[in-house]
Amino acid sequence: MDDHNGSRPPQGQAPSLFDSLKHLLETLARIAYTRIELLGTEVEEQIARLSSMLLWTIVSLFLAFTAAVLTAVAVLVALWDTNRILAAVLLAAGYAVLALISWLRVKALARGRPHLFQATLEELAKDRDRLGGR
Repeated sequence: MDDHNGSRPPQGQAPSLFDSLKHLLETLARIAYTRIELLGTEVEEQIARLSSMLLWTIVSLFLAFTAAVLTAVAVLVALWDTNRILAAVLLAAGYAVLALISWLRVKALARGRPHLFQATLEELAKDRDRLGGR
């Protein structure tokens, strides 16, 4: 009967160069497959993260805009007969300061994000080091 052990030579025989090469290629293919799977997982995580951020940003902006408009209208109506110009200027300045603070927060969040494909790059670097014998 045939021996169905894959690429392993029968017991007592040294593996041939072809068997060693075949085993090396199989190992490299498995490594590549694992790294591509990891890359796909990272892409999915980033898409989910960005989708969630986008949704919550839209909700936050809508609610903030609604609150800002209603607050401004209430203040202007309350001060209509006495200091409506001063109230309008102070409201505009306050919203400008809040917009600046919000922009700075967005920039900080963008800087703090994880690097794209970081885990994949780390694993590939480990593979390179192992294969290079370092």
